[in-house]
Amino acid sequence: MKQITAITIATIGTAALLAGGGGIALAAGQTAASAASATAAATTAAAPAAAADISSRKAVQIARKRVPGGRVTEIEREWEHGHSVWKVELRKGGWEYDVYVSAKSGRIIKFKRDYDG
Repeated sequence: MKQITAITIATIGTAALLAGGGGIALAAGQTAASAASATAAATTAAAPAAAADISSRKAVQIARKRVPGGRVTEIEREWEHGHSVWKVELRKGGWEYDVYVSAKSGRIIKFKRDYDG
């Protein structure tokens, strides 16, 4: 029972640190040293992944370069063939365009055009 409680407290503390609530983690029973080391480990692990992903705003800019004058109707994050992508849907002149932008590199990995008129 003590082991389950300790694991639960550690899990809650880690989640609180990742969410930015270092004070909550300390209140859950962690010492300042272990909270600091957990914060450093979480920052080190999360920084490369966060720095590599592009934002939805950047994905829209890339899609608009591919379809100049297109009106963005939908943006969503998806998995396409094992890659994290932004699917940007645009409409222009009776046509619907789906531009799939890699969330890691910003490259267009798939492009579809359907007549919607």
